[in-house]
Amino acid sequence: MIQRIPILGLAAALAVLATSPASAQMRGHGGPVRALAVTGDGRLAVSGGFDQAAIVWGLDTGTALSVLRFHEGAVNAVAVLPDGRFATASEDGRIALWRLGLPEPERVLEGHAGPVAGLAVSPDGRTLASAAWDGTARLWPLAGGPARVLEGHKGNVNAVAFLPDGRPVTAGSDATVRIWSAAGEPVTSVTLPSALSTLAVAPDGTIAAAGADATVRFIDADGAVRASVELGPAPVIALALSPDGRRLAAAGAGGTVAVIERDTTKILYTLVGPGLPVWSVAWRPDGSELITGGGDRLVRRWDAATGAPIGPLAMPRPADTLAAFHGERGAEVFRACVACHSLKADEGPRAGPTLAGLFGRRIASLPDYRYSEALRRMDIVWTPETVARLFEVGPARYTPGTRMPEQTITSADDRAALVRFLEKATQ
Repeated sequence: MIQRIPILGLAAALAVLATSPASAQMRGHGGPVRALAVTGDGRLAVSGGFDQAAIVWGLDTGTALSVLRFHEGAVNAVAVLPDGRFATASEDGRIALWRLGLPEPERVLEGHAGPVAGLAVSPDGRTLASAAWDGTARLWPLAGGPARVLEGHKGNVNAVAFLPDGRPVTAGSDATVRIWSAAGEPVTSVTLPSALSTLAVAPDGTIAAAGADATVRFIDADGAVRASVELGPAPVIALALSPDGRRLAAAGAGGTVAVIERDTTKILYTLVGPGLPVWSVAWRPDGSELITGGGDRLVRRWDAATGAPIGPLAMPRPADTLAAFHGERGAEVFRACVACHSLKADEGPRAGPTLAGLFGRRIASLPDYRYSEALRRMDIVWTPETVARLFEVGPARYTPGTRMPEQTITSADDRAALVRFLEKATQ
């Protein structure tokens, strides 16, 4: 696991960039790479992961300059601010503002009552917008002061962006794209056929929106749908427009990224990776490269002119940690957990803590993982009985305040098989 690397500031970072060996596949996250942003000079990228970490990368070298652990949940969104700072937003409902070289946030924005799923910076650089699963978006003055709350969506707000004139745009699971006034008042609402997960806005004000039905739709600033591109069958989960607005990269749960020419709505080429979801995509400012982050836990670089990967062509899936337990019922039950939890201490935390040495350990006691305060206050020791009970009644009831996805195992035989497997695999 990469440890936090203290750096003194931009000069130190650039010194590292000048001397480190190049690598086009950037490895450091312990879980899927959920979010990406690139600095204005194109030299640095910031990524957010399901492992609760944000990483600052030197793009030309593949070097992790700093690994930042502050959030108590997956880092779902990142944004680069005009003054050299950057923002991270998390499942924990908080937004952190960072300055390069500092190991702790310079400022923390709190107010959302649910996971924050998206961030955007206004064209004038004065406002940070956030979209959250509490059904709201918020406009935060970066100079300080209270946020304006945008209300109207019927469900999770998954994405936010700004029109060139400074008006915010939001999209949500209620299948609507909503355009607001600069003051945060609702102006236009467009209802599309399925839930929406991502937005992008071109320099000419055209809005691109996509989600569950695997179709990208181009919408005018007045709310009229002008064109659509079907990408199916997998949902589209991330969009990014090239700096000139002429090409749109659409990343999907099926593991590919389609690059679309906006004027003709033709697919120019498709980036094909290891077959795992591509959660995030960004462009370098000169339009020469695409940067992607996905379920293989890597940040990758691609030639934006040809769609060819930069660096080795080999793109293996992560090793199947359960292969040694083939045929065991408990291992099959655990497959639902393997994306978030490793079994061995040397694999480190993912979205959830490692389960190595689980039995006999007090809840929320690993020193290298950020637990919620609710879990830290509990008096539970993990035993075969307590683990079985967790999945019998569900995490929300057994460990209130957990960020663990709600799931129960209704079969007593399956719970027993899981416990037997964990007793063996976590030693």
